[in-house]
Amino acid sequence: MLKECFEGITDTRQAWKVKHNLLEIIVMTICAVIAGCDVWEDIADLCRVKENWLRESLHLTLENGIPSHDTMQRVWGMIEPEEFEKRFCEWVEAVSHKVEGDIISVDGKTLRRSGEKGKSPIHMVSAWSNQQQMVLGQLATDEKSNEITAVPELLNILDISGCIITADAMSCQKEIVKRIRENGADYVIGLKENQPTLRNETEEYFTSALETPQFYPHVSKIVKHDQGHGRIETREYYLCTDPDYLKLHIEWKDLNSVGMMKSRIIQNEAETEETHYYISSLTDVNTFADAARSHWGVENSLHWCLDVTFREDSSRMRKDHSAENFAVVRHIVLNTLKNMPDKMSVARRRRHCAYDDAYLASVLRSIHA
Repeated sequence: MLKECFEGITDTRQAWKVKHNLLEIIVMTICAVIAGCDVWEDIADLCRVKENWLRESLHLTLENGIPSHDTMQRVWGMIEPEEFEKRFCEWVEAVSHKVEGDIISVDGKTLRRSGEKGKSPIHMVSAWSNQQQMVLGQLATDEKSNEITAVPELLNILDISGCIITADAMSCQKEIVKRIRENGADYVIGLKENQPTLRNETEEYFTSALETPQFYPHVSKIVKHDQGHGRIETREYYLCTDPDYLKLHIEWKDLNSVGMMKSRIIQNEAETEETHYYISSLTDVNTFADAARSHWGVENSLHWCLDVTFREDSSRMRKDHSAENFAVVRHIVLNTLKNMPDKMSVARRRRHCAYDDAYLASVLRSIHA
């Protein structure tokens, strides 16, 4: 399936200079990244070591052998990111299975070393499926502030109907909320100082509701507890569905509730407390609590894994389009390795692929599922 999705991708090289097939370079690169390679030199080295295996198992022709790392970098720098990202979304749609009520977390991450003099680092906005544990799509922006315009574009290319979209306060914008609802999804979005009026009024409302709960029948509450590794966390979720309060903010599409989460953490005899506010189209406090909590999945399961396992923040890829395209390659690999049926970590699976050709073949077969 991967081969079909990326076959025919536009090759912008001058035909008379082409020595290596573009699709084969894409397949070789993905294979090498699965096997733990994160820089061009390592990718080329692994492909040379596994040249016979690539020919025999993946049926690559490799008419002119394995390209050098400079050639690979140059070719990836020439692929148009918009087309590559579109093909990625087509592949995800083909291999994934939509889950009704899936909580999809939308968040941005800056590729810290992808910038250079006169060029800002790439900021990648991704949609993470918490139920399927995979990236559903992504778009790159040059500046973090452009995340506001990138999020609606990303939502338009995904089928989010019947799902719940979570996002941080940067996405707390009327246009984004409107786009989510028009596409048939619910939302739970962080509320901070970038919407000062709504934020302050919501804080005042919940402060009063906690002091005199008998006067606030439209506020529901549940409490969640987590404990482990010497850490005890208690989270109190409150959801206000008061129609008299919400009609003051009718300009927000289907704003059916505002929420609050109060977190109390005890660790190493130290105690910390945090309070977060949200806007939402949901009316059930349990569903709201699950969605608000699940948003951390994009940080723990996606961003943390990219930084620690794939060393994304240390990557110095920055020439032409190589950094943006390679970020999509990481997403392909992460989606594949996250959904392997064994109990190994993603990092261990990558190491296993480097020395066990049979296991690498099983991972690649899952890509074509």
